[in-house]
Amino acid sequence: MDSNEFAVFRKKLNKTQKQMGNLLGVSIKAIHSYEQGWRSVPPHVERQVFFLMGRKRGVIKTQKPCWTVKKCPVKQKKECPAWEFQAGKFCWFVNGTICCGIAHEKWKDKMKICRSCEVLAQII
Repeated sequence: MDSNEFAVFRKKLNKTQKQMGNLLGVSIKAIHSYEQGWRSVPPHVERQVFFLMGRKRGVIKTQKPCWTVKKCPVKQKKECPAWEFQAGKFCWFVNGTICCGIAHEKWKDKMKICRSCEVLAQII
């Protein structure tokens, strides 16, 4: 998540920098640094922002689980943590999901896949 995207999401959530810091458990200086591009947005903050966006937009209620959307084979579903924890609407939130046939170890690699997926696209 880059600085511009972070600022856009904060505004969509209708939060001040101070309120956003409180929501994310970081200082107002951190929020300011994210928005100015002085500091990169850490994975745990990016996750929380997407979670808040999903809750704010209310799409989680009507959304289909990822394994339905992506038509995952049974074997792949059984190996995937999103299936194991029944988190198909939050698959982007869970590390180690089996997207595109493999588990991505790093958040940055996972998010490259998630950002092009219709499951996350409904939220952002």
